[in-house]
Amino acid sequence: MNIAIDGYEANVKNRVGIGRYAFEILSHIYNLQPKHLFRIYIPSKPLPDMPKETSWWKYRIVRPKTLWTFFGLPGALTKDKPDVIFSPTHYVPRFVKIPRVMAIMDLSYLEYPELFRKQDLHKLKNWTAYGASIAKKILTISNFSKNDIIKTYKIDPEKVVVTYPGMSKQLISEAPAEKNYILSVGTIQPRKNYIRLIEAFSMVLPNFPGLKLVIIGKKGWLFDETLEAPSKFGILKDVIFLHSVQDTLLSGFYQHAKCLVLPSLYEGFGLPVLEAMALKCPVVVSRISSLPEIAGDAGIYVDPENVESIADGIIKALTEKNDDRIKKGLIQVKKFSWEKAARQTLEVLESI
Repeated sequence: MNIAIDGYEANVKNRVGIGRYAFEILSHIYNLQPKHLFRIYIPSKPLPDMPKETSWWKYRIVRPKTLWTFFGLPGALTKDKPDVIFSPTHYVPRFVKIPRVMAIMDLSYLEYPELFRKQDLHKLKNWTAYGASIAKKILTISNFSKNDIIKTYKIDPEKVVVTYPGMSKQLISEAPAEKNYILSVGTIQPRKNYIRLIEAFSMVLPNFPGLKLVIIGKKGWLFDETLEAPSKFGILKDVIFLHSVQDTLLSGFYQHAKCLVLPSLYEGFGLPVLEAMALKCPVVVSRISSLPEIAGDAGIYVDPENVESIADGIIKALTEKNDDRIKKGLIQVKKFSWEKAARQTLEVLESI
């Protein structure tokens, strides 16, 4: 079988969201040593950590990088004629007759359109709808997202397959210098709800002098108000933004945090919750979207639109004994693995 994979998002240096998902799925399919011919299409030479070329795993550099799914990728696929093309993104190649499989992380752009830049919103709304209408199968990362996709695009439930992400095994222990802190991890963008988190932290801080809030995440979009929030709430010196932390160093932050707080307005999955639970860090999360599905019985749940509720959740994590929650978190984590997700993905491609 000749399998094509769109490696555009996987072959980037700073992988978050779809980029992280694409890289992990590619890497773990490679590790399975499947008996097929794979050709990975990318717009530039493969980065050093991408799977190495073999007799059955080949890279095809295709240009132009601009409008990749309209010009470069379709032209190469038409010439190569693979049996199936997998796009681990919301966008599938146009103008080809090859069976297409796509991945949709979530539909946050429809739920909270005001939180996206106009050019991104246009592509997400229109290109995802097109892909959903013609794809043979759609992979997604939670039952919450699956139900959203089925309802929104009026798709046969059999067409949508849940492949839960896993946790990177590259995480290693390296303790940060400051250990009296609570942690939040994720790209700085409105749906992460950092402004309410910072306000809630300002309410908690008087009872826990010396406590810090550490937010790890690159700047996404509409981030100015978030960066100004600590000053607005009078806690400028108590909130630390770290925009660039290597994945391999994240475990130190999880292991020594008092808790992880993720009061997101919407999450298709919420990988930081999984990483925190695996490293025995209590989790305070929103009681909406996919987060209850991911945290299970281990979570301390809050209303993400209520600052007092977020503050109460933080206080609960800081004051209650969390041994039972930590044990439940370790059990919950076992449900998720990249290897399992890769096997499920490969089975879908083989079925087509």
